Amino acid sequence: MIITIGSLNIDLIAATPRLPRPGETVPGTDFSTAAGGKGANQALAARRAGATVRMAGAVGNDQFAAPALELLSGAGVDLVHVAHRPVPTGTALILVGGDGENMITVIPGANGTVTPDMARAALSGAGTGDTLLLQMEIPAAAIEAALAAARAQGVRSILNIAPLTGEVTGLSALADIVVANETEFEMLSGKPAGSPAEIRACLEALHGARGQTLVVTLGADGVLAAHDGGIIAVAAIPISPVDTVGAGDTFCGYLAQGLDAGLDFASALGRASVAGALACLRHGAQPSIPLSAEVDRRLATAG
Repeated sequence: MIITIGSLNIDLIAATPRLPRPGETVPGTDFSTAAGGKGANQALAARRAGATVRMAGAVGNDQFAAPALELLSGAGVDLVHVAHRPVPTGTALILVGGDGENMITVIPGANGTVTPDMARAALSGAGTGDTLLLQMEIPAAAIEAALAAARAQGVRSILNIAPLTGEVTGLSALADIVVANETEFEMLSGKPAGSPAEIRACLEALHGARGQTLVVTLGADGVLAAHDGGIIAVAAIPISPVDTVGAGDTFCGYLAQGLDAGLDFASALGRASVAGALACLRHGAQPSIPLSAEVDRRLATAG
């Protein structure tokens, strides 16, 4: 089982030919809403990958609460540990440029009410063989409590250090597996992100010092990971992205499912990389998450 503790949002998405510069207004071409939140996205990705998933978090008492849970509920994610609070549901304001790149502002809303007790309750009954999946869109105290409980109960923990916060360095040291993009890894390592070769050297050094499994997603340059004393490199499949929102969350959910299902680390990493790439081919964070069969077909073609 995968226990995901994290954010549940509604995404308000505007498409524009290019992203604006500071102070600039640009015309948009489309507007849509979609369920999102890094926690919810990763939970849905893990479920679509084939895992049994429990989601813990909070939504508000507004018109966004039901649609924020709709796809998760429809997919069969266990939502018993999702609280309903007398505050607004979390919201993300997203601009997507013509090249698929994006700019995002997140308003926490109910996500800010997730407590350490809620995190510990979500891990009730979990043990060796289960996986905890976390991100940084809920209070740091809840993340810390979840990581401590996972370690005490023998649960594998994966922390995606997005979005970057001041608590990342301390919290990341408590996780078994840390997932970051280039920018996030720069903060974690304390060194400027350079070429893949330079990132690889930083990975080796940090892995040697901390002993954790470290994963860095590099977009079109693929994925690098430090695991069990070695480096694993996975090349990205060639795509023409239309929207990169949710790609990292898809990667994390599929990685968690692969490890939870007993895949070796390199195989889980490769499958997650393909899933993340396929998520860039459709709009919206949750609507874009591919089903397991799509990922397996692409893997078969690549092989």
